[in-house]
Amino acid sequence: MEWLVPVLIVVGVILLIGIYLWATYNSLVQLKVRVDEAWSGITVQLKRRADLIPNLIETVKGYASHEKAVFENVTRARAETLSAGGPGEAGIAEGHIQQALRSLFAVAEAYPQLQASTNFLQVQQALVDTEDKIQAARRFYNGGVRELNTKIKVFPNNLFAKGLGFTEREFFEVADSSAISEAPRVQF
Repeated sequence: MEWLVPVLIVVGVILLIGIYLWATYNSLVQLKVRVDEAWSGITVQLKRRADLIPNLIETVKGYASHEKAVFENVTRARAETLSAGGPGEAGIAEGHIQQALRSLFAVAEAYPQLQASTNFLQVQQALVDTEDKIQAARRFYNGGVRELNTKIKVFPNNLFAKGLGFTEREFFEVADSSAISEAPRVQF
């Protein structure tokens, strides 16, 4: 019977470690799924904006067809956004698309008839709405990444999280923060 107490202690410790690992693993899985969902939300909004841009370009082209370089830059930035493979690439593309849209709106300001166009105003409003949704999705994603990365880094999780296949995720940050410090100016 003397051997029973040490065996029960060892079994109890192993059971506690197992419960801890089980609970931690499940919480890491939940956080990973939340981050994946949040990234999906960002890609949906980036795609929505990319789908609006051709309408905007066509509307502006009708009034300012000689601004070929501006249209090419916007088209190039749109393609870069659509082909971004992850948060790092998307952050770089985000800076480029913001600069391209800013130059497109600068061209539009020179044409009062364009600014009075119902189609132009509708596309602009949809674009503003989408920009707001992108910012909200970005905050949600970065919050989830913060929680997941913290959970992976804290002790004792850091001892086994990577072995279970959990890796830190990249924040969605724009490479050139000055590009998004001010939203593209839209005047009605």
